[in-house]
Amino acid sequence: MRSYEDLVSEAEVADVDGWGFDWLTGRATEERPPWGFARLLAQRLATVESALDLDTGGGEVVGEAGVLPSRMVVTEAWPPNAARARERLGPRGVEVVDTSIDGPIPLEDNSFQLVSSRHPVRPDWPEIHRVLEPGGHYFAQHVGPASGFELIEHFLGPLPEDVRRGRHPDDEATAAQHAGLTVVDLRTATCRMEFFDIGAVVWTLRKLVWWVPDFSVARYDRELRELDAQMRSGKPFVAHSTRHLVDARR
Repeated sequence: MRSYEDLVSEAEVADVDGWGFDWLTGRATEERPPWGFARLLAQRLATVESALDLDTGGGEVVGEAGVLPSRMVVTEAWPPNAARARERLGPRGVEVVDTSIDGPIPLEDNSFQLVSSRHPVRPDWPEIHRVLEPGGHYFAQHVGPASGFELIEHFLGPLPEDVRRGRHPDDEATAAQHAGLTVVDLRTATCRMEFFDIGAVVWTLRKLVWWVPDFSVARYDRELRELDAQMRSGKPFVAHSTRHLVDARR
């Protein structure tokens, strides 16, 4: 294995735009939920005339679909990701709408048969209800509670129970129902993650900036070197992601 300094320096300058994780190939793994969200979404996109994908990142998931509806719109709040989505999806006639994280969806009422998202920042259930046509569906894969917390708490220490419960599927289902949606399917999964070198950890924390908001290599030198020593001994660092699949109907 290369030196700690080489691995960290490489990870500090590597591209973290978009929602692709190819940089981690051979350096980290994450088990996938059993339902296959991209495949299921592609099947649904092929059967509707209008669809909206929220927090699309660089358009990676929508881009996997072989057939898109005649009206396909995606939203993204981070400008580098929105630019990537335009490059990827623009040639297929997809409209990319710039948004703000906490603002309303800047689209008209009752206008989409399908609203989707993979890992939305914060689902705004009243807004999702508003833009759906009556009878339309919200179909999404969400990040669940305490996802990746083994790694997060290595840097931040134990977090309070209310933080650990954030994004709980039961709470989200209740919020969806209060907004006027009917949850017709809710599935959960816990998936194993393994990190094999310290560069993978640094790159991940640069990409997922909300995990350790004040992260820098200098600030967390001790914690990083502890992980590096563990992985050099042949023992990967193990964490677990949580996911839930939501299908809700207006």
